[in-house]
Amino acid sequence: MSSNVRPAAMERITTPELAKAFIDEQVAQVRAQVGDKKVLLALSGGVDSSVVAALLIKAIGKQLVCVHVNHGLMRKGESEDVIRVFGQEMDANLIYVDATDRYLDLLAGVSEPERKRKIIGEEFIKIFDEEAAKLEGISFLAQGTIYPDILESKGVKAHHNVGGLPEEMDMELVEPVKLLFKDEVRVVGEALGLPHSMVYRQPFPGPGLGVRCLGAITRDRLHALREADAILRDEFDKCGLAGKVWQYFIAVPDMKSVGVKDGKRYEGWPAIIRAVNTKDAMTATIEEIPYEILHKITNRILAEVEGINRVCMDLTPKPVGTIEWE
Repeated sequence: MSSNVRPAAMERITTPELAKAFIDEQVAQVRAQVGDKKVLLALSGGVDSSVVAALLIKAIGKQLVCVHVNHGLMRKGESEDVIRVFGQEMDANLIYVDATDRYLDLLAGVSEPERKRKIIGEEFIKIFDEEAAKLEGISFLAQGTIYPDILESKGVKAHHNVGGLPEEMDMELVEPVKLLFKDEVRVVGEALGLPHSMVYRQPFPGPGLGVRCLGAITRDRLHALREADAILRDEFDKCGLAGKVWQYFIAVPDMKSVGVKDGKRYEGWPAIIRAVNTKDAMTATIEEIPYEILHKITNRILAEVEGINRVCMDLTPKPVGTIEWE
């Protein structure tokens, strides 16, 4: 395969024609590299792994084995989308692992963010190993490495791809999009026929909602977070903000405040809206959201989501506040 340096003469992929030429070239390269052997891919549902999956299905069909692990910390409908697009529409060789209980049991009572991240990352590798061990004759491991991952140096982003796979899994890597920038990966994804919503999915941390359900994760608060987040996304889609805002989500802290419902006092959690724009994720500015839209989102969350009795807006730019709360 090509080296890890993008050739100076390589044209930026901006059109469907350039994307198709890249796809044809990679299909030929992958077939030459893989032959009749099998390739394993951890398919998160993120942009990079989805594009790699679609590209490899085009190149080698059922020789690609995709493993999708649902850690129970996905956004609403995401695992279902992966199963529908890859398992049904693309007829991929897809192994779906619902590890929700396994993760949430391990995370019970753990409030320290770094420890939560570590548990989520390590458990993923364990599950991926267990699934790989059940399979026969896997010679290659595919990864959704993209050019910024290489530039940012190894290790910094180990949680994005399957960093830290055990040494005994002695497999050659297949990394068909490793010389592409994110915007190019999206153009290639569209050319491969992936749904627009998947190709333009906003960045989502490896630990998923685990870093937005602040403090120790409980099932009821995680459920409330997932439902509130789905309402925010739905309303942003409807009003046209989805394409204008780089990242938007809800965080739900582990604290309660008093509210009133049906004439009675009751305690509930606050849902905190975060909506930021950034070029490089190093700095971020706050997106202006019309009050009319904020009122609509607030009313829906308070009416539809069990356990949430306040909606707040986080107006902190980066620096000082990081994009994620944890």
